[in-house]
Amino acid sequence: MADSLDRVRNFIDPLLEQALDLSGDASPRLLDAMRYALLAPGKRLRPALVLWASAACGGSWEVAAGPAIAVEMIHAYSLVHDDLPAMDDDDLRRGRPTCHRAFDEATAILCGDALQALAFEVLARSLPAGQAGCGCGVLARAAGAEALVGGQSDDLAAERGWIADISASPATEQIVWLERVHRRKTGALFLASLELGGLAAGADRGRMAMLAAYGRAFGLAFQIADDLLDAEGDEAAMGKRVGKDAGRGKLTFPTVCGLEPSRERGRALAEEAAGAVAGLGEAAAELTGLARWIVARDH
Repeated sequence: MADSLDRVRNFIDPLLEQALDLSGDASPRLLDAMRYALLAPGKRLRPALVLWASAACGGSWEVAAGPAIAVEMIHAYSLVHDDLPAMDDDDLRRGRPTCHRAFDEATAILCGDALQALAFEVLARSLPAGQAGCGCGVLARAAGAEALVGGQSDDLAAERGWIADISASPATEQIVWLERVHRRKTGALFLASLELGGLAAGADRGRMAMLAAYGRAFGLAFQIADDLLDAEGDEAAMGKRVGKDAGRGKLTFPTVCGLEPSRERGRALAEEAAGAVAGLGEAAAELTGLARWIVARDH
C-alpha cells in the first residue's frame, strides 16, 4: 500500500503546486501560508480515494485530477482551522509547526478561507459543465454545517460543556454520539472523495452505491484507527501530538469501548468496506487494500 500511495503523491503533488500558481493579486504572505498548508507532507488519502474510485469505475486519473485537488484543498483548510487556538489548539501537524505557529492566527484563518474558495474554483473548472454543478454540490455538502463543520461543532460542544454532558450517558449512547460526530467530521469528506471519483468516471447508480457503502465503513474505520493511534501511537511517527484527546477528557472510541474492542470494530469495518466494492472486481484492488491498511497502520 505504501507504494500505491507513493504513486498517488507523485501524481498529485505537482498538480497541487500548479494549482497555487496564482496571479500577482494574491498576497505573498497569504500564498506562502497556502503553500505551507497544502503542500505539507501527507498521505494524500482523500485524493487517493478520488483517483482509485474513478479507476474502479472505468475512469482515468487525469479526468479525476481536478476533483482530487479540490478535496485535498478542503482537507488542508480544515486542518488549518482545526489547529487554531480557538479550536483544537495544536502546535504540531505533519511533523511541522501548525500554520498559525509558522505564520500567525490571522494569516492561518485567511489561508483556510482562501483554500476553501480555491477548491470550488478548481472543481468547477475541471469538470464538464453537466458535472460541475453536481460535483460542487457534493463537496459543499460534505464541507458544510450538516457534515464536516457540523461534526466539528458538535465535537467542540461536547468537549466544552455547551451541551448536556455526553460522558455521563450510558456507553451505548456515547457510541451513537461518537459515530454521529465522526461520520460527519471525518467520514463525510472521505465519502465525497469517492463520490467525486465516481462522478468523474461517469459511474452508474450501482457503482456509486458500492462506493458510498465503502465510504461509510471506511470513514469510521479510519477514525477508530486514529483514536487508537492518539492513545498508543508514537509522536515522532505520527508527526503530531499524541495523547491529547485523553488529556482533554475527550470521548474517543478507546475511552468508551476499550482498546481491544475498538481494534476489533475497526477491523470489522475494514472488511465491510472491502466487501462493499467486491462487485467492482480487480479494478477496486487499491480500495480494498487501503481499507485493510488503514486499520493496521502505525502513523
